[in-house]
This record gives sequence, structure tokens and C-alpha cells, in this order.
Amino acid sequence: MTTAIVYHPDYLKHETGAHPERPERAALIAQEIKERDSIENRYVWLNPKACTQEDILRCHSNKQYDLVRQACEKNLGALDGDTVISQESFRVSLMASGGLITAIDTLMQKEIDNAFVIARPPGHHATPKRAMGFCLFNNVAVGARYAQVKHNLEKVLIVDWDVHHGNGTQDIFYSDSSVFYFSLHQYPHYPGTGRTSETGEGSGQGYTLNAPLPAMTSAKEYRYAFDEALKKILNKIKPDLILISAGFDSHREDPLGQLMLETEDFAWMTTRLKQVAESVGHQRVISILEGGYNLRKLGKIAVGHIEALAESL
Repeated sequence: MTTAIVYHPDYLKHETGAHPERPERAALIAQEIKERDSIENRYVWLNPKACTQEDILRCHSNKQYDLVRQACEKNLGALDGDTVISQESFRVSLMASGGLITAIDTLMQKEIDNAFVIARPPGHHATPKRAMGFCLFNNVAVGARYAQVKHNLEKVLIVDWDVHHGNGTQDIFYSDSSVFYFSLHQYPHYPGTGRTSETGEGSGQGYTLNAPLPAMTSAKEYRYAFDEALKKILNKIKPDLILISAGFDSHREDPLGQLMLETEDFAWMTTRLKQVAESVGHQRVISILEGGYNLRKLGKIAVGHIEALAESL
């Protein structure tokens, strides 16, 4: 398998100070991968390009786009109590969504088989009209829409294993049958959404699947919920592309969650999604960083995920 890593030092210029979502997260993941890759030269390293306003507006309102841009230009410091910004944050957020677009373009040119995007700020809480929960624009949603518009991929599956429910991603695709959104998350927990009863509306009814899990859910129970959900998903959709909102805060030692996954569980989920892709006739799996806040563990967890991407089935 040819696996790409999308990264640029400018991702560190979204400055947040002592905030949990800090620049060191991306830096240490990149460093850990480079140290592992220095001997084998196993991965293709790609520089992200910034996405366009048009890319963002497929998922977000003009008002939100302008608000984020102006707040960063004025260096207001924060959009809300959770969402810290700096003067560079707007530009970096376009590179975050653009990192996923870069991976999609390279994959569709058949230069790689899969990819991991070490982007920040994260995205899955950003709704069509609001930046929130550390997120400015919804990277995975922007990527999904881009893949459909630019590469004619009809059906996209988004799998979100962050410890927090991706309320923004759900909102963007809630009435859309072309994008299936699946989330496993701790519940009750921030942001308070993601009940099993939230299944979509209109033509999107049945294309949202939530697996809310109580605090202290074991890895065994989590894996069972994951596998059962994949069976339901494949009865509903044959995805042309699988995108992963790869939050590593479901790890048992993460300070912002209370689920009980180990490092090897993320690798296992990665392999399962590669098997799903292969079962429907392709290898198109791309992941993008969401949460994960234990700086001692984060690099090792991410490397396990990437190594699973790179292994042949």
C-alpha cells in the first residue's frame, strides 16, 4: 500500500496557547512518523494546498466564512469559550480543509492508496452556521463535498471515532442520502448530541447512525458496536470513498474522555475500514486528525493508525 502523510509546519501557526488543542499535537505526530520513516522511507509526504472559498461554502454559510476571517484578521483571540483563534487561524483553517482535498486529489490520480492528514484546527464540531468546539470549518465535510463535485464520487462514508460526537458533520449531511455519517462517541458528553434517535431527516433518513457509549465502555464492547454498525451501513450504502474523522481521544488515557480504547484498537478499526473499502471494490480510505490530547501517547497512537493504513490486507 502507498500511504501519504499530508502535513505542513504552518499547521502550527494556529496558535492557541495552553489550550488542549495546541500546536504540539500536530508537531509531535509528524515527528514520530518521521522518526519511524527515516529508515524505511515508507510514506509519501504531501504539502497541503489551501482550499478555496467555494470549497468552504459548499458546507458553510457566507456569514460564518466572513465571521471567522474577520475575527482572525482582528486577532480577537477566541470565537467562543472553547474556540481559540490567532491572526493566522483563518489561513491555516483553509490549509486544514485543503489538506484533505490534497489527499483526495492525489488518491484519485492513483498516486497513493490511502492517506492521513495531520491537520489542525480540527473540524467535526463546525456546523453550517457556527464555529465551535475548537473547530472553525468542517474539514471532513468540505472534503466529502469536494470529492463528490470534483471527482464524481457519488457515495461517501464518514466514520467518526472521536470521543465527542461530530455534531457539525451530522448537521451538514442530515438530510442527504449521498453521505452516510457514522459516529461512535461517549454519551452523555460534549456537545450533547448523537443519540440513537438521530438518524437523519427527509431524503437523509437512515443515513446517520450514532452509537452513543457510556463512560468506561471497554474496548471489547466498542469493537462489537463498531462491527455491528458496519453491517448496517453496508446494507444501506456502498461507499465510493471512506473518510475517517480520526479523533484519538477515545484512548483510555486521554484527559478529555472516558472511553477505554488502547492504541491497537485504532489500528484494528483502520484495518476494518480498509476491508470495507476492498469489499466494495476499491482502496480509498483517507483519515484526518480530529481530537487526541494526551501528548505522551498521541504520537504512538497515530503511528499505529498509519501503519495499519500502510499494511497490505
